[in-house]
Amino acid sequence: MSPKKQYYENLSDSLIEKFNLRGIEGYYCDNRTEALAMAKRFLTPDCSISWGGSETLSEIGLLDDLKASDYILYDRFSIQSPEERDKLYAKIVTSDYYFMSSNAITLDGQLINIDGGGNRVACLITGPKNVIIIAGMNKIVTDVNTGIERVRNMATPPNTVRLSLKTPCAELGRCANCLSEDCICCEIVITRKSRIPGRIKVILVGEELGF
Repeated sequence: MSPKKQYYENLSDSLIEKFNLRGIEGYYCDNRTEALAMAKRFLTPDCSISWGGSETLSEIGLLDDLKASDYILYDRFSIQSPEERDKLYAKIVTSDYYFMSSNAITLDGQLINIDGGGNRVACLITGPKNVIIIAGMNKIVTDVNTGIERVRNMATPPNTVRLSLKTPCAELGRCANCLSEDCICCEIVITRKSRIPGRIKVILVGEELGF
């Protein structure tokens, strides 16, 4: 095992202990292949599934796998009209499983997420019966303030480029604290604890995934 892999595994042990204190279930997988298998292990036959925008979910192959499955999928990216959006969003919050990543995770087990429209963080907070977060170890930060800085300056700029948004950070490569119409830093949610034990599950992956 490489020194970095050993470091990731040791750190994950500590993080999982912190998650447990916060009512969050924590797991560690060495690589994306193992993470995909573990994520699918939670699913039950005939369950309903949705997900938030995430490069990590794409990188581990989860979205392609789900779309080729027989599960009931609520895919917000298939929406064609405002009417469809309203109906689908009403279903998403009732889904059995909601997949997402986390923009950052602190050493003491808090989840940091920044969102544009708020649909992703809304489902993290309440609604879906189970929230499964998959995050590479590159998302680990020392504390909440460091995590917010990481998201705004290291994660959001490449995300705006990916989404072809016209924000200052897309051009500058760093946060300009903008209030533009395309801003995707509208909602900042810090998850300190899950009041429903085990509802939130975090799968840590010993790789760099997402932004």
